[in-house]
Amino acid sequence: MNKKSTVAVVGATGLVGKTMLTVLKERNFPLSDLILYANKGCNIDTPFGEKTVLELNRPNIYSHPCDIALFAVDSEVSIKYARVFSTMGATVIDNSSAWRMDDNVPLIIPEVNSSAVLLHNGVIANPNCTTAQILTAVAPIYRSFGVGRMVVSTYQSVSGAGAAALNDLYSGENKVFDVPIKNNLIPKIDSYQTNGYTVEEMKIVNETHKILSPSISVNATCVRVPISNCHGATVNIRLIKKAKLSQISECLSSAPSVTLMDSPTPLDAVGRDGVFVGRLRRDESEENTFCFWVVADNLRKGAAANAVQIAELLI
Repeated sequence: MNKKSTVAVVGATGLVGKTMLTVLKERNFPLSDLILYANKGCNIDTPFGEKTVLELNRPNIYSHPCDIALFAVDSEVSIKYARVFSTMGATVIDNSSAWRMDDNVPLIIPEVNSSAVLLHNGVIANPNCTTAQILTAVAPIYRSFGVGRMVVSTYQSVSGAGAAALNDLYSGENKVFDVPIKNNLIPKIDSYQTNGYTVEEMKIVNETHKILSPSISVNATCVRVPISNCHGATVNIRLIKKAKLSQISECLSSAPSVTLMDSPTPLDAVGRDGVFVGRLRRDESEENTFCFWVVADNLRKGAAANAVQIAELLI
């Protein structure tokens, strides 16, 4: 691929699509051209100035070839169009859940499994937002000591459900959620499955198995909380090899994109690309088990920034 690339952002008018544009500008991505798509054509202001957004359809795709296509659309749209872009020669980096568990599509967190980018066949999947931030922190510990079991509880912001959900947060209505999210907590993200877990919870389980190892036992509980941006998670991991608390601290301190703090909050993470870890301690109820808290900007490391980092691997 050329040093400079033509990049398409598909879904450029949504929360994640707009954040992709911001991240491309901030990281000084080497663009030769930038093409924007959405369901409807329009003009929008971007960090690159005013840009025309093309209607997402095959004639426009065929008329505007690109090297990399960053997808910020739902699974249905991704399934319809990802292979159209890839057959035109683009590498698609998809933020939906459409391709994550496809055996022929790599699921990538650049700090964790960057070499998997070599295995792509035109499509690369971005992990779920909570998986991305949790495994960025867990992976260096896993590599040093192994992980036998991981229990996580997530505290996920409203922007993870899209712009319409933010309107619910501000207005007190419940047009997106089953119940109001304003001044409330919702212990259910996405629909229930037959095992009693939600789709969101099983994403963490399945994606951890694909990215790190199927041998890790994973249990997840996902909760929507009434803040606009940034997801938090508590992580409890039982290690295979014996470890000291100081060794876990060193793993996290030296890990790429991880900042170890005392008690990070969403205000520490908002607008930033890394993950922020704190409340590190030994689980005194279980042998060789440790606990920590991790927070990250779900629109950036949980979505847009991770996708742009993957694009950087390609070039």
